[in-house]
Amino acid sequence: MSGVRTADRQLTQQAAARIPVTVGRLLSAVEEKAEGTKLWCGTAAVMTTFGGRRGRTAAASGLAALTVAQLVANGVCKQLVDRRRPPKEWIDHDEVEERPDSSSFPSGHTAAAIAFTAATAPAWPLVGALCAVPAALVAVERVQSGAHYPTDVAAGALIGLGAAWCARRLPRLLPHRT
Repeated sequence: MSGVRTADRQLTQQAAARIPVTVGRLLSAVEEKAEGTKLWCGTAAVMTTFGGRRGRTAAASGLAALTVAQLVANGVCKQLVDRRRPPKEWIDHDEVEERPDSSSFPSGHTAAAIAFTAATAPAWPLVGALCAVPAALVAVERVQSGAHYPTDVAAGALIGLGAAWCARRLPRLLPHRT
């Protein structure tokens, strides 16, 4: 376990120190758009409006997965695991002052981003591939900004993948009413 803690510390410090300022600004801008799931809900609205049946299916799957991921990450895990955010002295930029006070574990932003992306990809692969870019940027930003440890982000990604799996399969498992 101490090896994981050491790796968490080293990766967090490296991400905060080595990412160029201009890249950090891009990461922050993407995270700001993803805050409160705005980016994913906006994407779902566009898919629903312009994507026909495939767009509606992808949007519904993505939003269902996002909802499950948010409930699990923020509603359950953060309540059960009280993990402090990375120490401010590890982060040598001002973004560290804008961190939330909630538990660090897991990353709800990452869980939502991965859930939406992984759930939309099977229904509309091109949109899934396009969503993968901001989803990855959100995950990197959560570590770079000092809001999360890499293991928080990894746990959020796993929750997101699990939520996408559930959202894609649950409708098939429910009995059909005629």
